[in-house]
Formats: sequence, C-alpha cells, structure tokens
Amino acid sequence: MSTRFSAALREATWAEHERAESAGFMRGLLAGDLPSGAYADLTAQHYFAYRVLEQAAESMRGDPVAGPFVFDELTRLPALERDLHHLLGDDWADRIRPNTATQRYCARLQEVCFTWPGGFIAHSYTRYLGDLSGGQAIRGTVERTFGLTDGVGAEFYRFPGIPRPREFKDDYRGRLDGAPWSPDEQGRVIDEVLEAYRHNTDVLVELGEVHGSGT
Repeated sequence: MSTRFSAALREATWAEHERAESAGFMRGLLAGDLPSGAYADLTAQHYFAYRVLEQAAESMRGDPVAGPFVFDELTRLPALERDLHHLLGDDWADRIRPNTATQRYCARLQEVCFTWPGGFIAHSYTRYLGDLSGGQAIRGTVERTFGLTDGVGAEFYRFPGIPRPREFKDDYRGRLDGAPWSPDEQGRVIDEVLEAYRHNTDVLVELGEVHGSGT
C-alpha cells in the first residue's frame, strides 16, 4: 500500500466504524434515554468479549508480531469486574449472560486471536483504540446520567496508566505501520477489522432490541 498502513486501515474501515457508533442503542445511551439496567447490560457484554480478548493477549504476549501490541495498561477486565460489582451487586457473575451476538463475537475472537497475530491485532485495534477515543464521551455521559461519582461504575472507560492517550494512539499506529506484513496480509487484517466492527454493531443492535432503543 502506498500510504501508511494505519491510514489505509482507518480509511477502509471508517464506514463500519461510523455504523457501530450510530447504532440506536448507543444513541439512546448517549442521550440519557436508557435506564441503568441497559448500561449494566452493555457492560456485561463487554465483559464477555474482553475476557476472551485478554486471554488471547496473554497467549500472544511472546509472539514477535503480536507481542508489541499487548499493553498491560490497556487491560479492561478488572475494571469491568469492578463496574459490574457496583452496578449489579456481589452476585453480578450469576446475573449476566452473553447475548446471541456476543456469543458469535466471542466465537470469532476464539477462532482468530489465539493463533493468528494479525487477527489478534485487528480485534485489539478495534476495541482498545475505540475505548481510548469515543469511549471517553460515553464515560462522561454515563457518569452524569447514572450518578456514577468518582468514576465508580464506569472504570472501564478510565485508563490511569495512559495519561496521554493521543501519544499512545500515535505510538500504536506507528507499530501498525511497522508490522512486517505483506500487502496480502495487510488486506487480511483490514478485512478482520471490518469483521470486528460488524460483530460490535450486531451486539449493539441486539441490545437495542432488548431495551427498546431501535437499531
């Protein structure tokens, strides 16, 4: 590819990125139109996906290609567990279930993230860079809407180990540009990022159906 890979990746996947962000569930959440149970359900779906993704991160930590994309400061699972404890109580683990779309998403993560470095990077890029970007607007909204003072209940959206998100994202994109991929492999990674966005959108659409916020 003649342009930097990170730029080509962003351009090729932007439409799916926008589709995910404009899902009816997210519009309702950001407008403050959904109850706390809907936010707890979103948090639960995140939990199931990140549980698989971060297991894959441990598996890929020593890989020469994927390893540079494993960052401890990005780890979300402990924060999600604390958020669910706050939102649902001590028995939170017994009260949550993955929806059908989340089950499909987790199956895809299991399929590609443990044995294919490009697959792990594609799904990590889709989730974590989104968390560092648009996720920050979501954080402010849910904290105000649901009275989550001092960030308790919304720790998922906080990255205390990354004081300069812009610099971190620039470094991440530089690593994407420096990954030793052929043009064909770059195309595969782009296709997998598109797949990741579609799975994320499907999760949000199903949440919208359950909580009456449309698609």
